[in-house]
Amino acid sequence: MRWSWKIGRLVGIDVYMHATFLLLVGFIIVATWMESHNAARTLFAVFFVLVIFGCIVLHELGHALTARRYGIRTRDIVLLPIGGVARLERMPEEPNQELLVALAGPAVNLLIALGLFVLLFALGRIPTLRQAATISWTGRDFLPSLTAVNVWLVLFNLIPAFPMDGGRVLRALLAKRMDYTEATQRAAHVGQAIAFVFGFLGLFFDPFLLFIALFVWMGASGEAGMVQMRTSLGGIPVQQVMYRDIRTLQPDDTLEKAVEQVLAGWQQDFPVVFGSHVLGVLTREDLIKAVAQGGTDKHVRDAMRRDFQVVDSHDMLEQAVKVLQQCGCRSLPVEHNGELMGMLTLENVGEFMMIHSAMRRAERAERTPRAIA
Repeated sequence: MRWSWKIGRLVGIDVYMHATFLLLVGFIIVATWMESHNAARTLFAVFFVLVIFGCIVLHELGHALTARRYGIRTRDIVLLPIGGVARLERMPEEPNQELLVALAGPAVNLLIALGLFVLLFALGRIPTLRQAATISWTGRDFLPSLTAVNVWLVLFNLIPAFPMDGGRVLRALLAKRMDYTEATQRAAHVGQAIAFVFGFLGLFFDPFLLFIALFVWMGASGEAGMVQMRTSLGGIPVQQVMYRDIRTLQPDDTLEKAVEQVLAGWQQDFPVVFGSHVLGVLTREDLIKAVAQGGTDKHVRDAMRRDFQVVDSHDMLEQAVKVLQQCGCRSLPVEHNGELMGMLTLENVGEFMMIHSAMRRAERAERTPRAIA
């Protein structure tokens, strides 16, 4: 993710901290200091938050290591103010595998809670029911509070709504009885219903529930949309969607030629070629930056990107879209046997999906019996 810094590497997986995580730490510092005006208590509150996020990292490692058993790699783990995200290359579509991957994270927190309870028992400090349900930020009851946090993490993550683990558990169970896409849609609807309840309760009891409601609603909608997109793109080759009538640039062309092409409305990103071999890509952003710094007399080779991704025209569109998402690109050169065939852009993928969806609706309408007046 952008605005993230690498803070470590565990079992071969990079761990990043998003910039917004610092906002949470700052909020904890300000809130605790304003309440107590005690430096020791404030430092402990920050320490406690870091320990909690240590437990969250272990939670995400549970997902990652279980997915690794099924040949699914994890790109990285990112810490956010709302928790952590293990970015798997893909989610397993086999229901039992997804079920185990989804449950692995909460299982880690459950094991931590049980381990802490055993430690408290050995120390003769078995927490009361009130202690077990209360989280103290003052430095007192550290172990009982950490136990309570892990129990709450288990319960919260098992809410049957995307993007929580419970949503994936629900989908995995539904997918044993129905199509994967339909299972996703039903699980998303359950998640959105839960989000509506959270939002309603937030209006009267706790405004923080409104934030959770928005988080759950967006997660459910995003998951449903992503699976729908994968279904729509499945089995379609890139060559069926790519632009074939494209303009290319030579390394020795000036940026003035690229500007003329952009203003003429041909395209926004240009493959830079030598013969039929792609040497780089000149994006609209790089073109504007180069023109602002040195004018239009500079050569294309001085502004083009030499580190770029390509896809094959015979690749499936679903895989090509994943490449677009991973590299954060707007467009990709399409090659076959080392020869430039065209360009694939997010725009023409979106247009194809809209047309494809409209055609499917028309087919369903034709199959639907019409009432006779």
